[in-house]
Amino acid sequence: MGLGWRRLATLAAAAGLLLAGCAGGAASPVPSGEPQSPVSTAAPASPTPALTKVAIAYDVGGRGGGGFNDLAYEGALRAATELGAQLKEITAKPSDTDADREERLALLADVGYNPVIGVGYTYAGPMAKVAARYPDTWFGIVDDGTVTAPNVTGILFTEEQGSFLVGVAAALKSKTGNVGFVGAVPVPLIQKFEAGFTAGARAVNPDIKVQVAYLSQPPDFAGFNDPAKGKEAALGMYDAGADVVFAAAGGSGVGVIGAAKQQGRWAIGVDADEYRTSDPSIRDAVLTSMLKRADAGTYAFVRNVADGTATGGNDVFDLARDGVGYATSGGFIDDITDDIDAYAAKITSGAIVVPTTP
Repeated sequence: MGLGWRRLATLAAAAGLLLAGCAGGAASPVPSGEPQSPVSTAAPASPTPALTKVAIAYDVGGRGGGGFNDLAYEGALRAATELGAQLKEITAKPSDTDADREERLALLADVGYNPVIGVGYTYAGPMAKVAARYPDTWFGIVDDGTVTAPNVTGILFTEEQGSFLVGVAAALKSKTGNVGFVGAVPVPLIQKFEAGFTAGARAVNPDIKVQVAYLSQPPDFAGFNDPAKGKEAALGMYDAGADVVFAAAGGSGVGVIGAAKQQGRWAIGVDADEYRTSDPSIRDAVLTSMLKRADAGTYAFVRNVADGTATGGNDVFDLARDGVGYATSGGFIDDITDDIDAYAAKITSGAIVVPTTP
């Protein structure tokens, strides 16, 4: 097995092809429902004979911090650039409703953007309605597998597999036999991170203690963007003996890294390589990061539409497809990468099946 899944693609610089929408700070994707099926037998919509206009719609926050949304953008931009197509970005406002999202998607389709990508589960309901009205337009939705339509592709990831690998790293590096997980909100998507991390840590040390904390409860999703609360949760775990804490909490993860730096402990980042995206003053507290290749997902989707090979249903990017992995920036886990890779090989071979629920 090649190790390409450990390398995070460098974010592309903004190009003249970009027609900027609303700007905003970076935000991690909000939670989705569980995927219905990785493969659909539904007949695809008519292929696009000449793909010239691509659109990507973010939820609140947009891109700008080097995280998940930036990766989704990078993949779409790379495909659009290769195809000589125009790329438009739009970001939701905090006050947006489902009706606003539906109107946004419909407007993009109406003026000829094809395909249209939505990032996050909040686009699921609106996209289902708009896709029915525009059957010859392709729609992709990142992190949601609940929309059933012949012209909609769910772009999904096996977060539990990548989280298993950083759980292995946490257990191998822990000196106290005590690690922690900070999640934004206890919904199925984030619980996949928890389940994988715990399984990976216990694969190394069955007796390891795994502390778990969530920052808010549905329908309150403030846990995705509350660094102060993330820091408070992590400090509590460090005080209770943890020496490595993994955060799957969007913008709140900055607080976890800050707490690790303050206490001289380790934090594990998520989605992007947070050693590279963190402020230089705290980045040396980032042991590794669980990588989630949104760029691979959006790139493949746009290319499939252009090639006429896109199909309705869910396209799952797992460890074997370089969809998830772990980062090695900083060199802090160089001494254990062989061990982590051995577990990765067992996952891709099927010898280890990683749980998706805690």
